[in-house]
Parts: sequence; C-alpha cells; structure tokens
Amino acid sequence: MGFYDRHIVPRLVTCACGTKPVLKQREKVVPRACGTVLEVGMGAGHNLPYYDTAKVSKVIGVDPCETSWRFAQERVAAVPFEVEFRAGSAEAVPLDDHSVDSVLLTYALCTIPNPQAALAEMHRVLKPGGELVFCEHARAPDAGVSRWQDRINPIWRPLFGGCNINRDIPQLIGAAGFDIADLEQMYLPNTPKIASFNVWGSAKIQ
Repeated sequence: MGFYDRHIVPRLVTCACGTKPVLKQREKVVPRACGTVLEVGMGAGHNLPYYDTAKVSKVIGVDPCETSWRFAQERVAAVPFEVEFRAGSAEAVPLDDHSVDSVLLTYALCTIPNPQAALAEMHRVLKPGGELVFCEHARAPDAGVSRWQDRINPIWRPLFGGCNINRDIPQLIGAAGFDIADLEQMYLPNTPKIASFNVWGSAKIQ
C-alpha cells in the first residue's frame, strides 16, 4: 500500500462520508441497530453519534484502515457504550458464528473487493432473528446514469480507495441469503447523480 492509499485516501473518504446528505442518511438508518452490533467498515466513526444508546450495548467495528480509526477517537470518547475496533477484512470477520444481534453496513460494500464473501460473513455472525441494517450508494435505475457509472467507475475506483459506484446492492444482499424486509431509494440532493443513488433498509436471514 503506497503513500496515497495510506494517507490521502482515508482523508478523502472521511470527508466524503461526512457530507450533510450522507449524514442525514446515517441519521435514518443507524438507530435501527440494537444489542451487540458489528459495524462493517467503521472508518472514522461517523455512525457513532447516531446509535440509539438505549438499544445498543456494544459496537464492534471492523475495518482494514487503521488510519481512519485514529480519526474516530473523538467520536468514540463521546458515546456511553463500549466500542471495540478490530483491524481486518470484511471477508474474514474475526467473530464467532451467531455472535451479534445486528450488522450495520453503511457506505462500505462498495469498497470491499469480494462483496459476496463479506455478506456471507455477515450472515454467519448474525444470531437467528438478527438484522442487517444497510445504507449504500448503488447502481442507478436510470439507464443514462448507470451507463455513466460504468464508464467512470474504472477511474473512480482507484481514486477513492476501491469504491465502486455501480454495484447492484439489493441484488448482492438478496443473493447472500438475506430477505430484504424494507427497501427505500433516492438520489441524494446536492450530489452528482453518478454517485448519489442511495438504497437503504434492513434484511433478515432467509
């Protein structure tokens, strides 16, 4: 991993993940998580202020980027529940089977090299009756926008730490053995359309 990936990308991603439209999305979905939560791709901890402290006992954040974790320390100190960080890959989550009540996935599935393997791991660690709560930017339903996503993605991906703007997120979640209980979608305001189509909701193990 070179200087750009170690030092520039975490700052770019932290900035992009903290814009007003994205924070509004976090505000919608993060409070749905409960109990012991696995947060995949915790990054700089942007979700921490939005957890419902009456419902959450512990958050375990998994992320391959320890630089981003250093940016999270102020947010970690501000929450009353335990936060544990584990440096590692979403494709090999360092947790036991059926050990968490919720998995929170926000703006992370786009960057994971093998999303199918990562979703299989989320499926594995969830307790029976547990829930996957997600919010992701995704492949747009409009043909003109999705064509531009496909054209730009090869340039976009290396600039933004492996982020793919054209993944069909609901299809990936469903193919991993999750039943999507509710799904909402929209283009975020004040954001270029190629990167602003968002899908969010929750899913349970089929």
